[in-house]
Amino acid sequence: MKKLLIASVLGLGALSANAADIVDTAVSAGSFKTLVAAVQAAGLVDTLKGPGPFTVFAPTDEAFAKIPKAQLDALLKDKAALTKVLTYHVVPGKVMAANVKAGKVKTVQGSELTVSTMGGVKVDNANVVKTDIVTDNGVIHVIDSVVLPK
Repeated sequence: MKKLLIASVLGLGALSANAADIVDTAVSAGSFKTLVAAVQAAGLVDTLKGPGPFTVFAPTDEAFAKIPKAQLDALLKDKAALTKVLTYHVVPGKVMAANVKAGKVKTVQGSELTVSTMGGVKVDNANVVKTDIVTDNGVIHVIDSVVLPK
């Protein structure tokens, strides 16, 4: 039994050493179904599976649920607007939580996110609720609201 347990732990360690890309990580987490569907609808899967590195501020399904259903449905059908919103959640490079600084950060979309660090980290009006989910092409930080470009 002890040998089986040790072999299992070593096997799990080998699996976790091979991090998945941003999309695969989001899919396997199970709490980003709406985000993954939006990324697919916008045609951004190949981009977020690309070499990166990217820092993604990923809204959970609960974050997307804060958007009225009619508004969310309309957004999911408007590829240009959806792409604009999704790429606003992505910053070039791999920024770990320990390296986050307050201020403006340019997004892949072209606009700037406002990062604040007073009383927890916020991105625009969204709270960062989990940090440093490392992927093989970047990092995911989980946020509790969808942020919209200005």
